[in-house]
Amino acid sequence: MRLTTRARRAISKCLRPLARRAAGAYVAGEHLEDALEVADRLTDRGLGVTLGFWDGEEDSPRHIADTYLAGVKALAGRDHAYLSIKVPSLKFSEDLLAEVVGQAARSEVRLHFDALGPEVSDRSRALFDRLLDRGVDLSYTLPGRWMRSIEDAAWAAGRGFVVRVVKGQWADPADPRRDLRTGFLQVIDALAGRARHVAVASHDVPLVTEAVNRLRAAGTSCEMELLYGLPMRESLALADELKLGVHVYVPYGKAYLPYALAHMQSNPRIAWWLLRDMLKSRGSRKHTDARQRELVTR
Repeated sequence: MRLTTRARRAISKCLRPLARRAAGAYVAGEHLEDALEVADRLTDRGLGVTLGFWDGEEDSPRHIADTYLAGVKALAGRDHAYLSIKVPSLKFSEDLLAEVVGQAARSEVRLHFDALGPEVSDRSRALFDRLLDRGVDLSYTLPGRWMRSIEDAAWAAGRGFVVRVVKGQWADPADPRRDLRTGFLQVIDALAGRARHVAVASHDVPLVTEAVNRLRAAGTSCEMELLYGLPMRESLALADELKLGVHVYVPYGKAYLPYALAHMQSNPRIAWWLLRDMLKSRGSRKHTDARQRELVTR
C-alpha cells in the first residue's frame, strides 16, 4: 500500500519520540563537553577517540559548521583523536566546509567524511577531491553494503588517505540484497596492499578477525573502530590479542538517529527497526551503562 504524503508526515511525527529513545544509548550527551568527558576516560584507557556530532533537523548548516569548528579546536593537541563530519548536513556548502577544513589544518586535526545515503556519495566524493590539497588530513568511509565501494576503494587507495570500512546502514538500490559481510570483505580486499591505512569498523568479531588477517597479509596497516554504547568487551579482547589499535566513535548531540529520521517519511518500515532498538535499550540499558562505566574508568 502506498501512503500519501500527509500520512507519511504524520507517521514521521509520531515516530520521533521513539527514535529519541532508541538512540539514547548511543550518544555521550547533547553537548561537546559530554563527548569530551567520555573521550578523556577512553584516552586514559589507551583508546583513540572519534567525535561525531549528530545534528537535528532544526539545526542550520551555520550552527552545524560552528559545532564542527568547536570540535576541531577541542581536539587540537590530542593524540589519536579526530572529528567525523556529515557533509550533507552542511548542504554541501563549500564556504562552510572551507572554514572547518581551514581550522582542522591549523589545529592539525584529521577530518573524516561519514557515509550517509548512496544518493549523496557522488557529491561527497567530488567535494572531498577538491579538498585534498588544503593541507588537512582527510579520511573517508566506505560501506561494504554498496556496490560502488569497490570502485571507491581504488579511488581512495590511489589518493593515499585513511579509509574506514563499515557494513553500511542503507541498502544499495542497485543491489538491495547485497550480503553485508561479503560486501565488507570485498571492500577490504580492494584496499589490501593498496591503501595507506584502514579502520575496520565493526563489532562483529569474526568479521574483524578475517578483515585484519587479509589486510596484514597484504602489508596494509589497520586498526579497529567501535561505536560507543555497543558491547565492546569481546572486541577489545580481540584487539589485545591481535595487538590492534582501537578508536571509539563517540556521538554527541541530538539523542535520536539522524539517518533514520531523514528517511522515515519515505520508508515508515524503519519504525520496526527503531522499536527493536528501543526495546533492546529498555531491557539492557542498565547493563550497557555499567559496561560503559567499566570500560572508561578501569
